[in-house]
Amino acid sequence: MKKICVIGLGYIGLPTAALLANRGYEIHGVDVVQSTVDTINKGEIHIVEPELDTFVKSAVNSGKLKADTKPVEADIFIIAVPTPFHEGFIPNIDYVVSATKSIAPYVKEGNIVILESTSPVGTTDKVAEVLKEEGIDISNIYISHCPERVLPGKIMRELVENDRIVGGTTAEATAQTVAFYNTFVDGEVLSTTARTAEMAKLTENSFRDTNIAFANELSMLCDTFDIDVWELISLANRHPRVNILQPGAGVGGHCIAVDPWFIVHAAKESHIDAKMIRTAREVNTYKTEWVIEKIKNAALSFENKHGRKAKVACMGLAFKPDIDDLRESPALHITRRLIADGLDVLAVEPNITTHTEFEVVEYKKALLEADVVTFLVAHKQFKALEVETDLDFCGVINHV
Repeated sequence: MKKICVIGLGYIGLPTAALLANRGYEIHGVDVVQSTVDTINKGEIHIVEPELDTFVKSAVNSGKLKADTKPVEADIFIIAVPTPFHEGFIPNIDYVVSATKSIAPYVKEGNIVILESTSPVGTTDKVAEVLKEEGIDISNIYISHCPERVLPGKIMRELVENDRIVGGTTAEATAQTVAFYNTFVDGEVLSTTARTAEMAKLTENSFRDTNIAFANELSMLCDTFDIDVWELISLANRHPRVNILQPGAGVGGHCIAVDPWFIVHAAKESHIDAKMIRTAREVNTYKTEWVIEKIKNAALSFENKHGRKAKVACMGLAFKPDIDDLRESPALHITRRLIADGLDVLAVEPNITTHTEFEVVEYKKALLEADVVTFLVAHKQFKALEVETDLDFCGVINHV
């Protein structure tokens, strides 16, 4: 099996495609955005990720990676498309269904179909159902789920080093898919069922969300008690069995901010209340609103003191440090809200040059012009800054 068709060339699909192409596979990448396809075919990238540019350039120059807007026949199909939610935190697998329908005309006997998108439990079975509805004899193909488990900023390394979980709709599908991942993964490739693999990824991110919620709740309590939360956490973490995470402005990204709702929704449909998971989500969402109020209060205080409207610098828009990914970003939400509420905002994000909603300001310029500075994301550019002490400050450095 040498030809692979990767559906979705975003933050997971493109790194996976580029890695596999550099391992000798013939990769046909598919994306619905023509500009993304054109960029990749020039050997360039449309997202920020360390080392990815080198991998893509090498893959394209070797002829092993080609991008298009339509699938082709292949031995292996990898679906890596977004799985957001509808209003009310109801899981939305429309992109997965659409991607599955797009490959159906090209799937043939003996093919492996892998869903890598983080998905609600039962989505891999839905892929099989859609293929069957499209006239595919699914008894002759191998359908599995292998959720991505990488950290933005370290994707190219973690795609190879991290353990992977593979769950097929049948035992043979699991075995075939495990054999494929073993060709390029140095970590252990673990076998299970499709539904368990789906739940494992949701569990990992819900665990992270719950632990971050504890840190965020501490930060709000410490603000009330006039305690330095950073010192408190540093001291508490000296206990050999305590490891409190760093608080932030909320939780963002496509995974941690989204996946827990998949469990909450499924539990509700089963007449079970996922109390702790739901509460953690609510705490982290509230933390973002709390930060907004802190910034607005600081701006109002400045205005009352100086008799003029404050310029507020929002330092960082991405959902975590040193990337350009704005998906579900609390920093972006905060910036939007402040602008909507009439504040004079200087939006800063060193990893992007433009934004469709507002001007992106260079961070040194923002510091010179700002009256209130809020550090929302711990980008490397911000950590070494020496800021004038007569500025009014609020906000927190992001937790990851």
